Amino acid sequence: MNIKIRPAGAGDVWALARLIEEIERYYGATEIQPFDERRSQVEQALFGSPPLASALLVEDGRGDIVGMAAYSFLWPAAGSSHSLFLKELYVRDSLRRQGVGIALMRKLHGIAEERPGCSRLEWMTDRENEGARSFYRELGFAEFDGKIVYRLETGAGVIREPAHSVSA
Repeated sequence: MNIKIRPAGAGDVWALARLIEEIERYYGATEIQPFDERRSQVEQALFGSPPLASALLVEDGRGDIVGMAAYSFLWPAAGSSHSLFLKELYVRDSLRRQGVGIALMRKLHGIAEERPGCSRLEWMTDRENEGARSFYRELGFAEFDGKIVYRLETGAGVIREPAHSVSA
């Protein structure tokens, strides 16, 4: 297998927008964002001012984008340090179980190690995603049960007042 892992560049926006559609379908989405809107959001997220995220791409021997790892740095982590947070790790089905995911994780670890003040690499996966959980266990990572994830979609309304309101 001949692959190359490299940072995303501005010329990759179109291919990344296509790959994100593939990822959405993989996770079961039935409504897919229009391509031009998705492409614009990829461009803004990775190459806007300031960029919101970074991405490593997996390129096959033909030059096609067949996987990615999207990440950001979060602060604070331990004390006043920061962490590299992996938001999405995806490898096309035809290349799974061939070492591509491991290569991406190693590359991410190297990025975290080289960045001054970065104390850790963190990520999460859905409890129902047994394939991902098995992959991480095979790499020797233990699951951490200390956090509960909350989510508020934008445009979903307002945050209500608690019964015992505290003034800000």
